[in-house]
Amino acid sequence: MITLSWNTFRSRWQLFLGAIVCVAVGVALVQSSLQVLAATASPSIPPGLTPWQEADLRDTYDGATTLMGMTTFLAAFLAVFVVSSTFAFTVAQRRRELALLRLVGGSTGQLRTLLLAEALLLGVCGTVLGIPLGEPLVGVQVWLLSELGFVPGGLTTEHASWVVLTAGGTGIGVALLGVLTASRRAAKVRPLEALRSEDGIRQVMTPARWFFGLGFLACSALLVVLSAGVSLLFAVALSMMLTITGAIALSLLSPLAVPLVGRLFGLVLRANTLGGLAEANLRDGVRRSAATAAPLIVLVSLLLGLFGALSSLARASGEEQKQIVDADLVVASTGAEADRIAGVPGVALASPEIAVPMILTKNVVDVDSGDPEQEEQHTGIIAVDPDAYQRTHRTEVSAGSLADLHGPAIVLTGLSEQRIDLGAPVEANLNGQVSTLHVVAVLPERLSAAETALVPRDQVPRDVLASAQAQTAVKVAPGTDPATVADAIRAAGIGTVSTLADWAASSSTQQQDFNVRTMVVLMGLSGLYALIAVVNAVVMAGADRKREFAVVRVAGLDRGQVVRMALVESWAVAAIGLFLGALVVAGTMLGVAAGIYHAVGSFVVVVPWQLTTVVTLGAFAVVGVTSALTTWSATRVEPVRLVVARE
Repeated sequence: MITLSWNTFRSRWQLFLGAIVCVAVGVALVQSSLQVLAATASPSIPPGLTPWQEADLRDTYDGATTLMGMTTFLAAFLAVFVVSSTFAFTVAQRRRELALLRLVGGSTGQLRTLLLAEALLLGVCGTVLGIPLGEPLVGVQVWLLSELGFVPGGLTTEHASWVVLTAGGTGIGVALLGVLTASRRAAKVRPLEALRSEDGIRQVMTPARWFFGLGFLACSALLVVLSAGVSLLFAVALSMMLTITGAIALSLLSPLAVPLVGRLFGLVLRANTLGGLAEANLRDGVRRSAATAAPLIVLVSLLLGLFGALSSLARASGEEQKQIVDADLVVASTGAEADRIAGVPGVALASPEIAVPMILTKNVVDVDSGDPEQEEQHTGIIAVDPDAYQRTHRTEVSAGSLADLHGPAIVLTGLSEQRIDLGAPVEANLNGQVSTLHVVAVLPERLSAAETALVPRDQVPRDVLASAQAQTAVKVAPGTDPATVADAIRAAGIGTVSTLADWAASSSTQQQDFNVRTMVVLMGLSGLYALIAVVNAVVMAGADRKREFAVVRVAGLDRGQVVRMALVESWAVAAIGLFLGALVVAGTMLGVAAGIYHAVGSFVVVVPWQLTTVVTLGAFAVVGVTSALTTWSATRVEPVRLVVARE
């Protein structure tokens, strides 16, 4: 059987080419992501930095490490999903060939050995091609991280043997796992039954496909329900998980949607000969259509689901700020300029919030385990005038009181998975000067991370406050026009003035810009991989239909009509994939909206219409062009030669 596998692989390399490409790209993605992940996890910190600058740089690398960890996970998930679906389709296309082996005496064990040996050869070929491809992808990912501001320039990566071995093992392992289920199913088919050319839904929806499809669907529904009753952090995590479980569920159950869509298309196109043929092909080629729709479902689910969730969180953070801040204007300036705002005519109250370059070492307790933990924090530490802050903010505390924020005191923001005890000591390091503060209050978890710790201004040296960045909430005197006061502040040369609504919108825009950059890193190469899988599925489906196309040409259709028939069919499949992916996105947005409502008391949903339009038009364009070219190539041979040929 090993020799037969090698001979089959050599003689039918065109059939396996798509699977080899999928394995190679998957290996390259995993390798590059792991290599960049290793570089950001153990970065080189230049000497001569202040403790705060070093902590800020390390925090930057930690964020990049988290992002690359998510990228690595997505790359591995897509590799497993794409390669598995590709192998399943490849094995399904060879049912007649495998049945002939059964007829001449091949056992089920020998058949599975044949397919596993072919998968091993494919995995080795894909790995050998993918590892060299991973090196330029490393450069692309490092360039993206640097250009988008996630890491400083000059990040260097080292060629680690464990990365290559892991990526190579992933390629071979994914190839073997991808063909394992398909080989088991192919080996169990009775020879005479397998010789039939039917490809209906009954053959596609196997018991395993029903079990896992309905199982993942139930899991997805459970995630939506759970997200409505947990904290925002967990709601977002559950919704992100839904993009994966939902994509898997609807990909497995997509053969159920193909006949339904075929009938719907038939209502519109049945009067037309090409439309009627496309409808019949859609209903008959369920396996082919499902294999083409699967990567589209995953692409739409991940890309639009993640981007929509992040966009909704960005919009909700602005809404939260408008609920919390009770002011007419917001002024961005330095600390020294902020002290001048109170003297501007028409200003009734000015509450500056000054970002302090301080490192906090705080003690928290893990809620699940009850174990004490020590954490460092250097972002979101804000120096405030406690009295003015309370008069310009509608802030509720989870514990303690803001009235106690004076002297060596601090207010921290709590997280759902942590407990912060009142009175706990917090070590504050400001340019090497260490002091001890005590927790007097705990704020609830917020969407915006702009301020996560509050300290009294008198605990920070004046020179530090004067040069730091400040944001001042301003209340104007009763009967005074805020626009007049804003003009007076500008005339005094004090920072940038915004209305509360404009400031909140600007904060959302900044967060959205960060989300866009995150999605470029997270889904850029992974989205390209999913797109390659879509093209590969269309090519495999079209290349296997030469005899079918020849039959309809003999029946009276010309070459152009065959191409148009295949184009209509491929667009119908694209519509199926986009629709099912949109259902996953809807579930994801529902979960995120429930979490946001739990946090801010209102539903905030942002539908990424522009990205949706680009993805939709791009999917139809890519699928349509690929289908037309593949069909044109498949119809080059004279139809009579293919019709009379014996398989």
